Parts: sequence; C-alpha cells; structure tokens
Amino acid sequence: MSLKKLVCTAAVAAFVVLTAPAAGAREAQPDEVDALPFMPAPATQVWATRSLSAQPGQAQPQFLRLDIDQLTPRFVTSDSPATVRITGKIVNVGDRKVSDIVLRLERGEPLESEDDLRKALREPAAAEAVQPKFTPVTGELEAGQQKDFTLEVPLRGTEPTSLEVERPGIYPILANVNGRPDYGGQARLAALSTLLPVLGVPGGETKGKPGAGSKLTVLWPIADRPRLVRLGGEGQSELIDDDLAASLSVNGRLYGLLQAYEQAVPSMSTAMCLAIDPDLLRTVQAMSTGYRLRGGAEGKGRIEAKLWLDRLKLAVTGRCVIALPYADADLVALNRAKLATMRTLAVTDGPKLIQDVLSVRPLPDLVWPEDGVLDQSTFDELVTPQPDKGYPGVKSLLLDPTGLADAPGTAPVVVAGKNPVTAVKIDSMVSDALQGSESRPRTLSGVTTPVESQPVSVQNALAVLVFRAGWQGDGRNVLVAPPRRWHAPLSEMTEFLTTAQKLLTGGYATQTGLEELTGATPAVTNAKVAYPPEAGAREISAIISDSVTNQSVELNGLVAAMQQEDTAHASPADLADPLWLGLLRAMSGAWRGNEQGARSAAEVSQNELNSLTGMVGVTQPNSPILLGSGDSPIPVTITNKLDVRVTVRINLADTPGIRKLDLADQVLPARGERVVRVPVEVLRSGRFPVNVRLTTPEGVPLGDTVKLEVSSSAYGTITVIITVIAGIALVLLSGRRIYKRVRARNGENGGAPSIENVTPEKSSA
Repeated sequence: MSLKKLVCTAAVAAFVVLTAPAAGAREAQPDEVDALPFMPAPATQVWATRSLSAQPGQAQPQFLRLDIDQLTPRFVTSDSPATVRITGKIVNVGDRKVSDIVLRLERGEPLESEDDLRKALREPAAAEAVQPKFTPVTGELEAGQQKDFTLEVPLRGTEPTSLEVERPGIYPILANVNGRPDYGGQARLAALSTLLPVLGVPGGETKGKPGAGSKLTVLWPIADRPRLVRLGGEGQSELIDDDLAASLSVNGRLYGLLQAYEQAVPSMSTAMCLAIDPDLLRTVQAMSTGYRLRGGAEGKGRIEAKLWLDRLKLAVTGRCVIALPYADADLVALNRAKLATMRTLAVTDGPKLIQDVLSVRPLPDLVWPEDGVLDQSTFDELVTPQPDKGYPGVKSLLLDPTGLADAPGTAPVVVAGKNPVTAVKIDSMVSDALQGSESRPRTLSGVTTPVESQPVSVQNALAVLVFRAGWQGDGRNVLVAPPRRWHAPLSEMTEFLTTAQKLLTGGYATQTGLEELTGATPAVTNAKVAYPPEAGAREISAIISDSVTNQSVELNGLVAAMQQEDTAHASPADLADPLWLGLLRAMSGAWRGNEQGARSAAEVSQNELNSLTGMVGVTQPNSPILLGSGDSPIPVTITNKLDVRVTVRINLADTPGIRKLDLADQVLPARGERVVRVPVEVLRSGRFPVNVRLTTPEGVPLGDTVKLEVSSSAYGTITVIITVIAGIALVLLSGRRIYKRVRARNGENGGAPSIENVTPEKSSA
C-alpha cells in the first residue's frame, strides 16, 4: 500500500472514531447538530412565529413557519389535565423542500422575580432546562405545502417527552421545529416561545396564597379610531369607511369586546369598569339611524349598530363606566398647541354624551390620558377649576407608573400641588403583556423585527397576572388596562377574564372597584407627574397640531361673526360644535405613530370647515355690470345659506382704474340674500375685471372669490375736475402765449417812425 493510501485510510478511521457515539449514549437530537445560536420571538402574537436570524445582525432565509392554534391548558392548576396539548400547522414558506421535520416542547427554569418576568416579556427566556425527545411531524414538505399536527406531552414524570414540571412556577416554554432543507443540514427552522403559568401541579404541589390576595380591577376599553365625518339626521350622517359595520358584527372586534364583558361581568361586577370613547358612541348611534360613506355609498351596518348599541345599554345598567377623552384626544398635544378650549371640551363633552345615550353616569372628574402619562403643564391645566366656564377640574387620574415620580408601591397616591388630585396606578407589566408587539417593535439578537398585523395573544399576560396574584399578592393593587383599541380574538379575551375569575374564586385575588380606588385616602401625598421622553416622541406631530390650530382660529373667527336669528333658528354653537369635535378627531391619540392617518383626519376637518364657510359668499351675476356714471356703485349680491345671521365684510381686490370707497360691514339674515351697492370711483372708462370676496370682520374667508366684469364709458368726478382744470390751464397758457407774442411784436417796432408821419424826400435835379 502506498504512503498516500495509508494517510487517507488513517484520516477516515480517525474521523469515524471521533464522530461515532459512545456505547450506551443516547442518540444525538437533531437540533444539537446545528441549533441556531439565538432565541425565538416571544408569543406576543396569536401563535405565529416571525422570521428568525441565524446570527445577530444577519438575516437567515426562512424555511418553515410554525402556527399554533391551541395550547391546552393555558393556565395550569391542580385540577387541570396532566398533559400539555398543542395543535397547529407547519408551513413551508421557503423555496426548497424540507425533510425530516420534527417537533418538541422544551421548558426553562421557573422565573423567580418580577425583573425576570419583565425581561422575558421583552426577550424570550432560556428554555433549555428540559429538552424532551423530538416527535416526528412529517417526512418532507415541498415549498408551499403545510402539515397539521397535534402534540401531547406529559406535564410531569420521566417519560421521554415530558416537561418534568414538579412544582408551581412561571415556566418559559419553547415549541421547537427542526428540519433539513435541501442543500443544508439539520437545524432549528421555526420556534415559538411563551410563558406557561403553573399555580398547581396536577397530582402534586399547589402554590399557597401569599398573604392577603391581590386587589384586582379591570378597565375594559370600548374604543376605536375616529371614523365620523359629519353628523346628520336620519340617513344623513357620513363616515370615512364602513369598517365599523364589520367590527360591530358577529366575530368583529367591538362585538367580541362587548360579549367578553357580558360573559364576565356577572361574576366580576365589582372589579370591571368600562372605558368608553364618546366619539365611538356617537358614531354608532348615528349608524343606527342610517348613514352613508364618503363618496356617497350607503352604509351597510345600520342593523348591527342598533343591536350592538342596545346590548351596550343593557350591559352598563348599574355598572362602572368612565369616559375617555372625546375621540381619545391627545391631551398633551392639545396643550402644547395652546388649544385650551378644545382640551376642556375633550374631557367635559364625553360624560354628558354617555349619560344621555346610555343612561348611566360615568365616574366624575376622572381622566385616563393616552399612554397613561401627562406632562406637568397639561396636568396643571387639567386640574385647575374654571368656575366662570363651569369646569370643575379633574379630581382623579389613571396613570402608568412611568408617569409618576416619588410614588412607591401600588396603592393610589396624591399628586401634590395647588390642586392636589388622586392618581391611580395602572399595572404596567400586565398591560404591556397584553399590548405585546402590536405597536411596539421588538429587538431580538440585534435585529429589529417587523410589526405584524396579527392580533395580540394574552398568554404572557395570563402568566403575569398569575404571578401578581399567586407569588406577590400581599394586598397589592392590580389595575389591568388592555390597549385602548385592543385587537384580540374573543377566545383570547375570554381566556384572560376566565383566568382572572379563577384567581378570584381561588382566593388569590379580591375584587376592587375603580370608584373605591379613586375615593381612597392615599398614604403617599407628595407624588409628582413625570413625562417619559418616549411618550413625547409618540405625540401627534407639530405639523398636524399646527393645522388644527389654524382651523381653530378660522372657526373662532366664524363663530364671532354669527348671531342667532331667533329661537326658531339654530344658534352658532349648533353649527360650530360638530366642527370642534371634528378637530378633536384630528388630534386623537389613535394617530400616535400614524402620521398619514392624522393627516387624513386633519383634511377631513378642514373640508368640513370649508363647507361651512362656503355657505356664505358672493353670487356670480349672469351678465357684465354696466356703470352709468363715474360714481355709480357696483351692485354685489351676497348670499347666506346658514341658519344664523352672519356679519360679513365685502372685499374688492385692487383694480387699476377703480378706487374702492369705504363700506360698512353687512349683516346677512339667516338663509337670506342681499344686493349691496358697493361705492367705487371710476378713474377711467373701459372694462374692468373686479375680484370680490366676503370675509368675517376678523378676516376669515367666506365662500369663493368671484370675478365681476364691470364696464363704464363715463368719467368719474375726479376725472371731470382734472379735465376742467386741464382745460382752464390750457386756455390760460394759450392766452399768455398770444399776449407775449403781441407784446414782443410791439417791442420790436417801437423805435421806427410811423409811416403816416414820414415825408418823402425830394429828388434834386
């Protein structure tokens, strides 16, 4: 054998020895061959994985997607099943075949502290403490194919697939899918991480109650983004789109919110409180009488709106209700824009509307601002009473802990100042878990993951809530507030509230009403408001607030020019108030992070304002205007289609050949028309295009500019005077010139004898 062959044979033998498993050793698991060095995204979405990265900062082609439809049980107690069951599907989303697809559930060590739990909400917690045996799913999946699966594993015990859970805790669990793509090795191709709360192990240990139970309060939001364009009579209201019709229908978002509340409130009547956006209530009420969409199409949700509104009226009878700021307006942005009147309207109009429509009185003088934070200036304005305007000032606030300083603990505190108020703290950890990544991008392994449009799961929020009650307890306040426009399936909402009911039934929590919190006597009385920088970055932009400010100036000027004709006619407020509410829709907190939505809302409010000012204007004449003399006035027809009197000013643009003369402001009667003779002075004959427009006395433009064709062959008084003076001057100058010529002639002949006196000389011989 040659030396070359010996070397090759030795190398192969060494490789076989090094790579062969030891006798009796368990078979290597597929993911141990080429496991990806990163953690999967947390299950803040409804069981759908995101794209994963092979290395920090390096994108990896995605081959498989793991969708989990069900996890049973979601919350483990001593009487739960002894197995964990997941069902779902694996989809080949790559461009090649994937073979040897296997799945297993892994778990990590139980999370012991609040800091550990908060970290797990931001990034997936390690789940390698127990790595059971893989279960085959399918031999191969071609590109575009999918495979349904059901995996059931023991919760405890020593079986190869068991999670080996022997004591209560909040456990990170990982659904791990391995496979072998063509032209590649075996690797983790999809994964999903979430938290599994175990309050009691079936057939084993149950977590004891940690002293006094947590005081649970649930604030249930009924809100949506603004959609109302114009409020009108039956069938005359106008909406931007018809999305609400689907939301109010069976399986819709708002339908689900109300149904989940109806199911839970009988056993949680004290703990639950509805937070209602008055603008949504007004919109649904308008839909219930018939409506149309922008563009003229008829709305399809009349019946759904009426049924939903009737159910809401029954559901809130005798229950706790609070009013969100009207259209969920961004109070801080309104304050920065110096829109004090609108800010006051946002917190005072809603409670009246809710009481009128639902026949229930919301908790008075209470505000839950967007993101649960206020800056100091807005806080001072909100809490300061204005007796002359009938504004009592805010007495209670619902704030995120990040919006408070010097406020230890979970109990309500007093925010010190000239007008002290009670601040009730929202449990930010539960609320953030419910929010998930619906509007907050997460960063995993240095890669920013995109925001997905799927609904938010409540699984991690369940774990946090169980931790609050089962591991912390001690009488702490837990005020749960889902996102304002929470978009979760009914099953997820019901799962969350069912968990809350189990904690109440088990004695781990007690019901506490929101009114009890706002009326409590706080021990801490020197807290301060704080405004996190990230909240400021999310405010409505200055471009939008500037636009709304300009519109408010126009609207104020228009209102100042209006007077009520009589009691049978409308008042200025009847016309202006809907526009003020439209401006609040443009400043809605729903547009935080949605600049285009805010711009569209501002355009809608501007169009409505233009429609109102366009009801007063100059009427275009049918023929040119002929002036009979130089000082003849120009007849201008002005029309008012509004149901109020309006004081207007007629403005003529500067026109060569015509001089404007003073004219007093005119008062147009409600739905009236007048012909006003506008005094002018014609400086020359000819044909003149004269631009005329109406404004209010404060300069707000009304209607469009109208071009009048004015003709005149006569001269004005000034022109005649100038002509006469010029003629006289010409005569005088001509006479002076003749006189000078005569004198000059006489002067030249003055030294010569007259011909009559000259004697002819005699001739000599």
